[in-house]
Amino acid sequence: MPPRFSSDLATADWAVLAGYFLLLAVSGVWFARREQRDTDDYFLGGRRMPVWAVGVSIVATSMSAASFIGVPQQAYTGDLTYLSTNIGMVLAAFVVAYLFMPAFYRRRVRTIYELLDQRYGPAAMRAASGAYMVGRVMASGVRVFIGSIPASVILFGDRGLEPASLCFAITILTLVGIVYTLAGGIASIIWTDVIQMAVLLGACALAILLVVRALPVPASEAIALLGAPPDGGPSKLTLVQVAAPGRPWWTLPFSLPAVIVGFTLMGVASYGTDQDLTQRMLTCRDEKAAARSVLSGILFGIPSVAMFLVVGLLLWLFYHPAAWEHAPGPAPAAPDDSRRVFLDFIIHEMPPGLSGLMMAGLFAAGLSSLNSGINAMASTFINDFYRRLRPDRTEAHYLRAGRLAVVGWGVVLGGFAVLCVFIQTRENQFRDDGTLLTFALTVMTYAYAGLVPVFLTALLGRRGSAAGVITMLVTGFVAVTAMQDFAWRLAGTDLQAMRSAFASARELDPHAARPLPLTIVDLAFVWKLTIASALAWLIGWPVGLLTERQPPTPPA
Repeated sequence: MPPRFSSDLATADWAVLAGYFLLLAVSGVWFARREQRDTDDYFLGGRRMPVWAVGVSIVATSMSAASFIGVPQQAYTGDLTYLSTNIGMVLAAFVVAYLFMPAFYRRRVRTIYELLDQRYGPAAMRAASGAYMVGRVMASGVRVFIGSIPASVILFGDRGLEPASLCFAITILTLVGIVYTLAGGIASIIWTDVIQMAVLLGACALAILLVVRALPVPASEAIALLGAPPDGGPSKLTLVQVAAPGRPWWTLPFSLPAVIVGFTLMGVASYGTDQDLTQRMLTCRDEKAAARSVLSGILFGIPSVAMFLVVGLLLWLFYHPAAWEHAPGPAPAAPDDSRRVFLDFIIHEMPPGLSGLMMAGLFAAGLSSLNSGINAMASTFINDFYRRLRPDRTEAHYLRAGRLAVVGWGVVLGGFAVLCVFIQTRENQFRDDGTLLTFALTVMTYAYAGLVPVFLTALLGRRGSAAGVITMLVTGFVAVTAMQDFAWRLAGTDLQAMRSAFASARELDPHAARPLPLTIVDLAFVWKLTIASALAWLIGWPVGLLTERQPPTPPA
């Protein structure tokens, strides 16, 4: 039985939300008018999508509800260093554009994992495709969970963060995503992403305007407060970070070494080994168009992310007592849970109608990533598995099977999102960097740690085997898992207690030795990805050489 509804939104807000969903329905019907004769039309848009639309869709998919809620939360609790991750993402975009895309188009693959079939055989393809689907269920499931937070708060008010409320909201979002994805395939999703990105950025720009107007301090004083917070903390305007007081660089997810090394690797994984994003690039007419789409998408994403970070900084000012020191009234009460900081402002501080528009922007972010994940996993399942199990069926049969796969993967994603409700509640004893953003990014690394060395070996090397591919995938997953706190707890080691003991020992003796398990585990998630990827290659590559049974095929 679902929890009782208790919404703080006004009638005008509900009217705006209804208009947004009506726009989605009309656009879905409009874009689905084109006849879909086969799976290439349904999953690849007939390879005729324009570069600019694909670039916008890439940004819309990569941002998701984690950006709408998590990026402002990141700036609210921290600073602007998340923006510096684009250094690595831009570097990764060039690698993907000029190494990955030419190989994918030369081989005319429907999914990127078919390249591994051509290099190492069907076992390698199935292993990589399976690893992707497991990782995508986890990553997209987390995004559905994050998107359910505002939906739940809208529907249930103060009870919106309770598990029962979140689970009900996840069910609603998942059903909407499945129905919409069934309508028109990837072409419909890409064009709708363009509409939803316009709604998303329009809502963000409106939020910035409204918060600025609500602040009781002039711009010069606001900048001074952000640059030197009254509590003596570090500047919230920091863009590039090398270290932080009491924390070495290897524990900081957005330190300069992390963004140059770790986020370049993360970008190569996201845009080159993840069917969710590469499927969009494969809808372009040729490799040059695909290269331009990924480069334009990354560059367009920089100002988009910057806008959401600015929202977080402005909300920190809005809720900080120092900004209201000379104002006629007291400072508004900040929410206890930083996940709700943007939502509370939208619901309680914005005039009726505008709150609904902001919520429409948030749903636009959440549904974009949900639709994308469902479609990409259905494409992978049909092309990499089902076609090979039923090789002599008609294209109409595969198209029907693809739509059934959309429903199936939607249900699986929703199920994992429900699991995330309980995982994040437990694991949100995440130290200082336990934001929704880092939670979403961390989940992606389990599959990426094996997929990155697999694809780099296939693209740059001449030798290998399916056994080597499988070894890399398993090693990467196991290595990332072994560096997580929960794995050590299961093994009977209390890392939280070790950290406290280590901090106390360092206060007494600055040269005290650092316990080895703490050194291994107390790393930013991008370093865990880097280490796990390196281990996967070091172990898997020799296995590939030793088990090679046929003349090597040329690199992709």
